[in-house]
Amino acid sequence: MTVTSPTHALTRPDGSPLRVLVVDDEQMLTDLLSMALRMEGWDVRAAASGFQALQSARDFDPDVMVLDIMMPDLDGMAVLHRLRQSGNDVPVLFLTAKDSVGDRVAGLTAGGDDYVTKPFSLEEVVARLRGLMRRAGTAMAAEAEPILRVGDLSLNEDSHEVERAGDQIELTATEFELLRYLMRNQRRVVSKTQILDRVWNYDFGGRSSVVELYISYLRKKVDQGREPLIHTVRGVGYMIKTPQ
Repeated sequence: MTVTSPTHALTRPDGSPLRVLVVDDEQMLTDLLSMALRMEGWDVRAAASGFQALQSARDFDPDVMVLDIMMPDLDGMAVLHRLRQSGNDVPVLFLTAKDSVGDRVAGLTAGGDDYVTKPFSLEEVVARLRGLMRRAGTAMAAEAEPILRVGDLSLNEDSHEVERAGDQIELTATEFELLRYLMRNQRRVVSKTQILDRVWNYDFGGRSSVVELYISYLRKKVDQGREPLIHTVRGVGYMIKTPQ
């Protein structure tokens, strides 16, 4: 799996690396997340249980936590409850296999700040953490605006707003991740396999036809009635670039 380098680094106000605590009992998942977050230049520590998470929160003093809800000893809700009771207001991104509206509401009501369901894309987790730390005031950016541009198309990685020639474009979460991946690789051909690996999730077992389907969705929203930006390179993959 490849991980793109950060477009603009976030640090603590004093210039030191941001601290991220990743809590999940799946070793492969914590390894992948830790790798992606370290590529952002952040200081990362992992915990495999709820009790380890509480100890690490005291010792490590993280700026943000990625917290799995379903764990064998102390679940994420209980961990968060104890953190808040102790006066720790660290921003928390819940990570869980549950996908019902009730679960989302329960997590946010308990004091969580955001919610991502498995399977997920590493790009999405990184973007959500960047947004959490910006809103909490714990992070400063080396560049003022987290905006990707290709011609008259712009994508804001923090607010998830997409515009073309001043017109706002509404995208689903998956469409947004796909467009962001294409824009981060402007004028570079990316294969269907690369897109599946980066956009869908860490162990997605789907077929490449889903990529074709979502490319067609994007084209209808981004390119229809305009000069096309998204191009097919037959037999290789897809590329986004400005018109010649």
